[in-house]
Amino acid sequence: MAVRSEIDRTPARFTEAVEQVRQAVLRPEVVVDDMPAPQRIAPHAFAMSGDVVVDDDDLATGRFILLHDPAGNDAWGGTFRCVTFARADIEADMAADPSLPAVGWSWLTEALDAHGSEYSAASGSVTVVRSEGFGEMEDDGTDAQIEVRASWTPHMDVPDGSSGAGGHAAAWSNLLCAIAGLPPLAPGVIPLQRRRGVR
Repeated sequence: MAVRSEIDRTPARFTEAVEQVRQAVLRPEVVVDDMPAPQRIAPHAFAMSGDVVVDDDDLATGRFILLHDPAGNDAWGGTFRCVTFARADIEADMAADPSLPAVGWSWLTEALDAHGSEYSAASGSVTVVRSEGFGEMEDDGTDAQIEVRASWTPHMDVPDGSSGAGGHAAAWSNLLCAIAGLPPLAPGVIPLQRRRGVR
């Protein structure tokens, strides 16, 4: 009797979802690359990193992880879970705005809504950090960053023909561009995915 390979045991639903993520139409400023996925969070996982690159400048960075547990997970309320991270440098005066964390969270939820990506059990945090140099580091000036960490359960069996897991990945690319300070794409503009390669 032949020994089944590991790929033979990969659920078809997960394989299809990963392909949807790979084929997602992302913002043109986002350059993606596959990365090692976490091994202990779920039986099956896929991960990719992304950088917002404009005129050879890296404006933001992040990662998108798709988890799958065929048996379901009570904490997720489903069999799939999306996990994202996004970080960018921001102006110091922007970091002083007390409403920025709420705005940062709205960038994620609005991106999901814009792509028609239904979800539930969303959770996460928005962290704003401002640092100022003193003494011999005084010339370094003031630095500030915003960081969004979030997870949610995607609804990928909706009957309206939405793009499944790919829509959630596309929403993540919009989040990256939002924290990088880029405006939304003009109506009618079709973004193209840029991929560095598969590691």
